[in-house]
Amino acid sequence: MDDKNVLDRIHGLVDEEHTLRQLLAQGKISSDEEHARLRELEESLDQCWDLLRRRRAARDVGNDPNAEQAHAVTEVEGYLQ
Repeated sequence: MDDKNVLDRIHGLVDEEHTLRQLLAQGKISSDEEHARLRELEESLDQCWDLLRRRRAARDVGNDPNAEQAHAVTEVEGYLQ
């Protein structure tokens, strides 16, 4: 997955997040449904941003960014801030 694909995925996830919020506001989904899906979206977004950062870092030090792969959600969510 190249940087453009990662960014496209990020934009798609953000669009879905906006759609969920609209569906909740329109009463088409419950807040429980929204929260469950938002949690999944946030985890996927964290994975994508992590991958993009690692690809850029690899490129900056002269390594192959294509060697970077997405880390598991449990790993990405466990990073210390």
